[in-house]
Amino acid sequence: MTKKANVETTAEAYLELLAARGIDYFFGNAGTDFAPIIEAYTRRRARGQLLPRPVTVPHEVPAVAMAHGYAMVTGRPQAVMVHVIVGTANALGGVINAARGGVPMLFTAGRNPITEAGFRGSRERQIHWAQESFDQGAIVREFVKWDYELRNFAQLETVVDRALAITRAEPQAPVYLTLPREVLAERHDSFEYADPSRAPRPGDVVAAPEAIDEAARILAAAKNPVVITKALGRDPRAVEAMVKLAEVAALPVVDHFHTHVNFPQDHPLHAGYDSAPHLDAADALVVIESDAPWFPQLKSPRPDAKLVQIGVDPLFSRYPIRGFGADVALAGTVRLTLAALTDALRSRVDARQVGERRTRWQADHARQRAAWAAAAQGLQNDRPIDMAWLSRCVGDQVDEGTIVVNEYDLDPRQACFRAPGTYFNGPASSSLGWGLGAALGAKLAAPDKTVICTVGDGAYIFGAPTAAHFVARAYDVPVLFIVFNNRAWNAVKRAVRDLAPDGSRATTGPMVLSDLEPAPDYELVCQASGGHAERVEDPAALPDALARALKVVREEKRQALLNVICKKP
Repeated sequence: MTKKANVETTAEAYLELLAARGIDYFFGNAGTDFAPIIEAYTRRRARGQLLPRPVTVPHEVPAVAMAHGYAMVTGRPQAVMVHVIVGTANALGGVINAARGGVPMLFTAGRNPITEAGFRGSRERQIHWAQESFDQGAIVREFVKWDYELRNFAQLETVVDRALAITRAEPQAPVYLTLPREVLAERHDSFEYADPSRAPRPGDVVAAPEAIDEAARILAAAKNPVVITKALGRDPRAVEAMVKLAEVAALPVVDHFHTHVNFPQDHPLHAGYDSAPHLDAADALVVIESDAPWFPQLKSPRPDAKLVQIGVDPLFSRYPIRGFGADVALAGTVRLTLAALTDALRSRVDARQVGERRTRWQADHARQRAAWAAAAQGLQNDRPIDMAWLSRCVGDQVDEGTIVVNEYDLDPRQACFRAPGTYFNGPASSSLGWGLGAALGAKLAAPDKTVICTVGDGAYIFGAPTAAHFVARAYDVPVLFIVFNNRAWNAVKRAVRDLAPDGSRATTGPMVLSDLEPAPDYELVCQASGGHAERVEDPAALPDALARALKVVREEKRQALLNVICKKP
């Protein structure tokens, strides 16, 4: 079906097309290149055309993270636009996070005016010479699946549809489109486009039957098989498939540095959050959507262990080096592969062996949980507050109506997430500052959910908090931000101590380049944008402070922040 829209410029046609393709939000950090876009929004608003909704984000870090957060909750890419090369450079860390996190995104930037005179949109500002590069796409090319510059109005539909089709295709990652100002400003009378899009969209695929059978044979023969996963829950439907596979063969599931809810964490076959303790005994390991299932420098599986890797791209082909082997690799849509593997395994398993294994792992699960709870209880009176106790207090607030966006410090052993889509951790690429914007994007995507963002103080600073709190206030996006304030970059300190445990750097006074003291009063940053905020130092006061903050978020629909003073590493 062909649709025809009355438009005045290419920019207006571009917004029309984004709306038709299901883009809900346009996250913008504007510059002079945005003039045609802003003019087009003015015309569309006058006609009651509100999509995609424009969101002004005063810094690129939360802008990209908001698109990331929205897509990770809904599975749908959103549009984010930044200012030419300088905005692209500021946003690059967030693009890397989206690439390594497997998140679809239409990442765009204005293109410095190409012409010095003679066209609508030609150069007219001092910056228009210095802000041009020879190859703007080169800034991000290693971390996007596709990049292109819109050349003219005639190719608009093809370019946008190709961008969206590529970002949605597995393995998902951002695409980059640059938009020259002269092209956006071109005048037109109308715009015709196909609705729905005719762009190719590859369907779901399953691994080859012979590979499935080989993996089933390995698992059926194993006495101590273990599953290690990180991100299979990126597709929420894969979680149910994982449960069925685990129950058929009594397979323990380890969430190793997990970024999603991959398996109900109260399930008796959930085996914790660290693969290392299981590597000596495991005679078969199933690695599912995990780029680093163990750390060979520290510990590896035993040499005779059979290895199965499962993922949309089990090679992680965009990683320059990754040496984890496999006796069989199952590439394809994870939920379909898991379902096929379950069917192939069901007739092969030994019922007695499966029963014994289930009993053993159930007992281990119960012992683990009791030990973790006891550890937190033993720290509940420590002052400064211990992060395990803070994590337990947050975990006590979690239900299926809550989404937790964690950047670093929430201890997963002190919470329990059962439903897919209720927990997200930052990508391992770890460009800091992801959490604040991702939480705002998640709240936009799930307005009926309570969103809690847990961040370290270092990550909070990186997240451009003034910009993030501005967005929360300006667009009524109530999120509870909890700062685990240990006044340090703990990851840096750990790295130094691991490298040189007996060195003077670890034993004499403050460690350079890692302390964050004197610490700012982070609660004042949130208060400056109308939020409820408290500094919490007494561990006994923590549960009530959480309850007050959640009441503000849920009932008053205002953002809140707790600056929790934690032990310094």
